[in-house]
Amino acid sequence: PRLKSMGIDVIWLMPIHPIGSENRKGGLGSYYAVKEYKKVNPEFGTLEDFKKLVNKAHELGMKIILDWVANHSSPDNIWLEHGHKDWYTLDSLGNIQPTLGTDWWDVADLNYDNAEMRKEMISSMKYWISETDIDGFRCDVAGWVPIDFWVEARKELESVKPVFMLAEAEGSQMYEAFDMTYGWEFHHIMNQIFQGDKGIEDIYTYFNKDSKNSSQLQMHFTSNHDE
Repeated sequence: PRLKSMGIDVIWLMPIHPIGSENRKGGLGSYYAVKEYKKVNPEFGTLEDFKKLVNKAHELGMKIILDWVANHSSPDNIWLEHGHKDWYTLDSLGNIQPTLGTDWWDVADLNYDNAEMRKEMISSMKYWISETDIDGFRCDVAGWVPIDFWVEARKELESVKPVFMLAEAEGSQMYEAFDMTYGWEFHHIMNQIFQGDKGIEDIYTYFNKDSKNSSQLQMHFTSNHDE
């Protein structure tokens, strides 16, 4: 597996892009409401500052992966200023929709039936590889984005340099494009053991099942903000 072959530390950075102003949650807003995919949030500095960070990490034998939000953007993303309303999910009245089934009223859902949007999303990802030499991406709610997009994106990114891809999702299908997924099932098993609903034997059952797919790396965790 690519991560093991690196033999080095990987640093995952949360989204570094500017945050939209429209429908902000709280005064600061969410870093997952991206306004411009090819810009650095001025709160963090400049593009040159970021390049220096990546270069220093590489000097120290570390790799940098960037959090990437492909499922949605802010409702005032620069793409809308450029007239690309059809790049978003619209209701019957032509209004831009947030991601359905969530309380994410501060973001706008992207339309993956639109080929031009897909092309620009991949272009934006390639920009960070080419321009700043990062080493891959942690992809937010990756399972809510069509897998064929990720397969295409991975191919395009690898045309620039080898990358490491972590999906915030679970399931064998994700390995068509990703090196590692999240271990949601194991996290839930551990919670159920703590609550007295499962026992230690359930850990053995889980890992015995998982050993059949030993090449499929998972990132196990004890907690995160979604849980």
